[in-house]
Amino acid sequence: MSLILQNIAKHIKLSPEEEENFLSKIQIRKFKAKSILLNTGEICVNSYFVNSGILRSFNINDNIVEYVLSFASEGYWIGDMYSLISQKPGNLFIEVLEDAEVVMLSKENQELLYTETPKLERFFRILTEKSLVANQERLMDNLSLSAEERFEKFRKKYPTLLQRVPQKQIASYIGVTPEFFSKMKSKLLKR
Repeated sequence: MSLILQNIAKHIKLSPEEEENFLSKIQIRKFKAKSILLNTGEICVNSYFVNSGILRSFNINDNIVEYVLSFASEGYWIGDMYSLISQKPGNLFIEVLEDAEVVMLSKENQELLYTETPKLERFFRILTEKSLVANQERLMDNLSLSAEERFEKFRKKYPTLLQRVPQKQIASYIGVTPEFFSKMKSKLLKR
């Protein structure tokens, strides 16, 4: 069974016909590292599921400082949820960090699947709820936890990313400068 069908099966049960219909609505593409799948100011028309590789969503402020919002490695979904849902220009970039195979599901096909297979609407509602909870938890962590505690949570949530993602992007994700991150990481690893 493909990784995306395994991901769906964690939450809902599709019949073989429903699986086949779902698979007919997706597109699988390979992207090289540093490819940009979405630029800020564009309307997000796809949800992305990572079969292999790593993607990240980020924003750049007026001072050209990057703020990493999320990472997606194998088995994770990513997109600009604001833009995808509202169909208004978004404020995120989505970049391929490591050569990747990505499943793309267009907003149009997703809406079609809701009608053809209503339980997929439940699946995507569950994903949206989990994303909302994770974003709220991250916001609360950024307000109440120390940088060291945020790093520990990152290490537990994404154990394989430490070796696969540049340190400056992990620093951005946990909300510290690369210099502070380097010192903090070496101090924590000595313990």
